[in-house]
Amino acid sequence: MSYTDAFAQAAKKNTVKTKGKVEKVLPAQPAPAAAPQEAPAPQKAPDIIKSIVVEGNQRVETETILAYVAISPGEAFDSERVDISLKALFATGFFADVKFEQRGDVLAIKVVENPTINQVLFEGQKSLTKEKLEKEVQIKPRAWFSLGRVQADKKRIIELYRRSGHFGAVITPKIKELPQNRVDLIFEIQEGAKTGVRDINFIGNNAFSDKDLKGVIATQESKWYKFFSTRDNYDPDKLEYDREELTKFYLNNGYYDFNIKSAVAELTPDQKDFYLTFTIDEGGKYRFGDIKVNTQLDRLSTDALKAIVPVKTGKLYVKDQIDKAIEAITFAAGSKGYAFVDVRPREVANPENHTVDIQFDVDEGPRVYIERIDIIGNTATLDNVVRRELRISEGDAFNRVLMDASKNRIQALGFFKEVDVKEKKGTLPDRTIVEVKVEEQPTGELAFSVGYSSQESYQFDISITERNLRGRGQFFRFRIATSYYTKNIDIRFTEPRFMGRNIAAGIDVFSVETDYLNYANFLSRSTGANLRVGFPLSADKNIGLHYTFRRDTIEVPNSSCFDSTGAILATADSICASAGDYTTSMLGYSFDWDRRNNPVKPTRGFFVDVSQDFAGVGTGVKYLKNEVSGGVYYGIIPGWTASAKANVGYIDGFGGDKVRITDRFFKGGPSFRGFKIAGVGPRRIYANRAIVSTDSNGVNTYSNDVTYTYGDALGGKAYAIGSFELTVPTPLPESYGISASLFTDFGTLGVLDKSDKYSGDVAAGTYATTRDGMALRASAGLSVFWTSPFGPIRFDFAYPFAKQDYDKTENFRFSTSTQF
Repeated sequence: MSYTDAFAQAAKKNTVKTKGKVEKVLPAQPAPAAAPQEAPAPQKAPDIIKSIVVEGNQRVETETILAYVAISPGEAFDSERVDISLKALFATGFFADVKFEQRGDVLAIKVVENPTINQVLFEGQKSLTKEKLEKEVQIKPRAWFSLGRVQADKKRIIELYRRSGHFGAVITPKIKELPQNRVDLIFEIQEGAKTGVRDINFIGNNAFSDKDLKGVIATQESKWYKFFSTRDNYDPDKLEYDREELTKFYLNNGYYDFNIKSAVAELTPDQKDFYLTFTIDEGGKYRFGDIKVNTQLDRLSTDALKAIVPVKTGKLYVKDQIDKAIEAITFAAGSKGYAFVDVRPREVANPENHTVDIQFDVDEGPRVYIERIDIIGNTATLDNVVRRELRISEGDAFNRVLMDASKNRIQALGFFKEVDVKEKKGTLPDRTIVEVKVEEQPTGELAFSVGYSSQESYQFDISITERNLRGRGQFFRFRIATSYYTKNIDIRFTEPRFMGRNIAAGIDVFSVETDYLNYANFLSRSTGANLRVGFPLSADKNIGLHYTFRRDTIEVPNSSCFDSTGAILATADSICASAGDYTTSMLGYSFDWDRRNNPVKPTRGFFVDVSQDFAGVGTGVKYLKNEVSGGVYYGIIPGWTASAKANVGYIDGFGGDKVRITDRFFKGGPSFRGFKIAGVGPRRIYANRAIVSTDSNGVNTYSNDVTYTYGDALGGKAYAIGSFELTVPTPLPESYGISASLFTDFGTLGVLDKSDKYSGDVAAGTYATTRDGMALRASAGLSVFWTSPFGPIRFDFAYPFAKQDYDKTENFRFSTSTQF
């Protein structure tokens, strides 16, 4: 392959002759353009130019060239105007050379056109993709070739490689000449070794250890086991970000005078890694001093505003609390009808007593209207999916409360890792542009979970889920689950905007087999479908309607219900009575009220869910089922969040129908940590008394000592379960992705119809009875969450400290999922 330079004059000194080819490398710096040649002073030539001719142009039209010439036919020759024309033609970038010649009364313009780019190629790249490099370079195919532009792109590529840790990258631009004055531009890349961060040092830190501060900054030290990490490369931009994060960390821990004196990156002697050194001045620790709120707005009370401000006198100075105070005041003003308020905090430091006085000046701001709403960063999700969650529109008066509500609604979709809604200046003083910047995150999930208990039961669950199907916000899931108890196949689809309206509609198709033969002495099969529709009542309240039709089959071993002649046994109980085929036609509704500040990781607010199902619509079994759940969240300090949750339910038959065992509540496993699935609640108990003697008539005498065997779980008609949970930070750096929470679960399950209870003949040697006490159960433990490279993993360690002797317990549960 023959490479040559478009500028023969500039590349002659770089020519290397080899057998059969001439290779020319573009010079490292653009060759300085030759000084514009002034037209020679005419000798005996007329002073008036009668015509202008253009020579040498192939692609650029003559009329286009003449448009840049500052002299016209019929005008006197002027060297200054010729010089201006020369510079204008060079500035277009179309030409490699331009000359003006006066030939009597004719002005000749001789041009050498730059070649055009046929294609831009990259050779030798490994760590960066071709697509990423193409986005970085500015010169594109069909553009004019310019040595200056090529060198500028070379610098961009080098900078891109440096940001990725390749500080020794060498970029050599070359060209291949083609017919019709075209060239292929080729960037030959030698990436070199990847430079990491060998050590990070801090000088001047007394309040926090080096380990603490390393957990704050984004840059990490290179370690052999961090093969999935991209944060252990030196990046100058990242270093500036680290400075900001350190400053933010200290300001949020009371160090008002904190200052970073220097942040230096030094290349190691072997030129493979960097040493990073931060020299800091922590200063003293400050607390909040006097807090004042000043406003002249009629409908706002300074005392009321001061009460909602999270900044309190005597508390540790936390910079973020000031921003939260501004948000709280803005929200309160918006609720009073002031859509446009200007909150200006004024901080006055008192070094002698280490306090900072804060005064919030609240004034009504100018009325501003939304000129445009820009959606940025949604590479997979369609624009309308984001826009339909906005509470604001183009042309509306700007309202910060509605803008914050829009942000929460977009975050609640679960499609984006980050959502940032901010305003920018519009084209007029009373116009603003709302920019919604999102960062997509995986919405598809290939998930599986595995668990086991002390009784060696197991659970395996695999599902494929897409929460943003085709970028339209549609939900689809195909799930197969199997365990010691159940086999479940279900398909679920939801359209969040049915027929373009603010109504969510969906369908579920399912087949479930529950094998409780060893624990509840029955096996059930259910096949059916469920239709759902839901719509909002307000910004935080929703109601849903659903209809379910299913066919149930309950199988009970004959040996436990009937003797060899087919007669029902005396020990037969409500499980035997439930055997057979049943149809369920059920209509229900649900209501939820969600006031959490963040639906993914709430730190304040509450939620309430209410549901009621009416079975017996037209046909089938008859019962009424009611369930209520709710939770409250409270952020104590950053990283510490307390929550309390409760769930209650009750089901009862009507029209002469009892509640069959498959419709009762079974709790345990994920719904009651520390207890096995179906491990809590009413249970059949077998009592055994040994034979002491037998008289001549064959009558046995039994011992008073009784040995109990705990048998089948019977479920319950009522339950109440609560939990307290405290999310706590771990001593590990945040980059490890490990978090934890302490919890305690407590509650009860029970209540059976009298006919569903069995009490055997206590005079017999072996008899069965039913335990149905609404006794309190409770457990406590630790949950550990790890955002691993393979997906989120959860470990639950639980100890049941209040239980009945017939309950089934478990102490450990493990689950994981992988996202795509």
